[in-house]
Amino acid sequence: MSDILSTISTFVIEGNFVDMVDKTNAALEEGLGADEILNNGLMPGMDHVGVEFKAGNMFVPEVLRSAKAMQEAMDIIRPMLAESGAESVGKVLLGTVKGDLHDIGKNLVGMMCEGAGFEVVDLGKDVEPEAFVEAVKEHKPNILGMSALLTTTMRSMERTIKALEEAGVRDTVKVMIGGAPVTQDFAEQIGADGYAANAASASEMAKQYAG
Repeated sequence: MSDILSTISTFVIEGNFVDMVDKTNAALEEGLGADEILNNGLMPGMDHVGVEFKAGNMFVPEVLRSAKAMQEAMDIIRPMLAESGAESVGKVLLGTVKGDLHDIGKNLVGMMCEGAGFEVVDLGKDVEPEAFVEAVKEHKPNILGMSALLTTTMRSMERTIKALEEAGVRDTVKVMIGGAPVTQDFAEQIGADGYAANAASASEMAKQYAG
């Protein structure tokens, strides 16, 4: 790995979003492609963050800083990736379910998935089942990820899966769910394909589903 890509990886791990823009531009000026910066700089950094987060060596505020550092670089290279037709791993559609306004976990999942090479479509929070269905029809994602932080909003996940079934698109997408009150048992009970306990696990599961 070149020194500059190694530095970009380190900036992601350390959450150094202040210097990331300059370093990303410097990499481009050196003649490195946007795909090289993503695959050999940002992704290895985010992979390391995911491992450390799962192991309990990094915590949410640190991961958010890492995600922000990666976001700074992605804002620069994303248009170039689109222009060059860089192959994405797959497409992930994300949203916090109807009635729930919490989105830190969902945002982390989005950044981890983007760091793993996915195209991410984020519907935001308080998303109606029908809005999920319309977005699945429009964007044709490989994976739909739903988040809930309140026990009272968990049932919206079930309603969304029923709405997908009624619309005839349930079989076109893998459904992953997560959030503090959500469990593997609940995922099985409502017919989701998978449950992830944290953002790093969600990213790994997405890679398995897209593979």
